[in-house]
Amino acid sequence: MRKSKLEFYEDIICTLARKALTIDDLAFHCNMNCTTLQQRLEFLVKNNIASTEIGHDNRKFYTLTRRGLAIFKTFCIARFLEKHQTSAKQAEQSLQEIPAQPEKP
Repeated sequence: MRKSKLEFYEDIICTLARKALTIDDLAFHCNMNCTTLQQRLEFLVKNNIASTEIGHDNRKFYTLTRRGLAIFKTFCIARFLEKHQTSAKQAEQSLQEIPAQPEKP
């Protein structure tokens, strides 16, 4: 199944949270076409989520802004809560399967 735009943005943000990357490296890590990635990056830069920096070898690197890092942390918290919500539901179901009173022989 194809990824949605939101999933592409999430992949880009999570990848850039680790380190600054060139568009080629980012395309490799996100498994995206460079043309599509360029469009997504333009949107992120325009909305102050990512920014560009020129490296020592005059290559353009993309990094997250403070706003981008806040969004990344929100993704992490959402994943954490989703994971523990599932765990809590499983624990609750397991507890309901245990009889309240032990059976008497």
